[in-house]
Amino acid sequence: MRKLLTACLLFLCTHAAAGVVLIGHASVPRLDEAVVQKIYSGKVVEVAGVSVAAVHLRSGSAQRNQFLQAYLNQDEEKYTAYWTVRRYIGKGVPPRELASAADVISYVQGTPGALGYIDEADVKPGLNILLRK
Repeated sequence: MRKLLTACLLFLCTHAAAGVVLIGHASVPRLDEAVVQKIYSGKVVEVAGVSVAAVHLRSGSAQRNQFLQAYLNQDEEKYTAYWTVRRYIGKGVPPRELASAADVISYVQGTPGALGYIDEADVKPGLNILLRK
């Protein structure tokens, strides 16, 4: 019984520590963190000749908060404020928001140039992993 309890706790700790990974359409090459930051801030719209279209998970989701912290070094409030100003001065619109990891996977696989992030636990064989932290 003690071994089972230990195994369950270990699994829960491992799952809770899982991060988010950046996935992309097959047409999108591997990316480094600096390029990801520029894409999600609207400063880069093309990578290696491919027009990119980033997507987010819905505001307030745990994976979105993890992504913002790990990849962009921002929190939700700072990121939203950034895009409020950019939109106001006519410098673009924030990335589209999708409701779930399944929606992100479907969109990314079916849209050339698309990229988004999902929880590491949702990664399936055949996905194009662009960056993992």
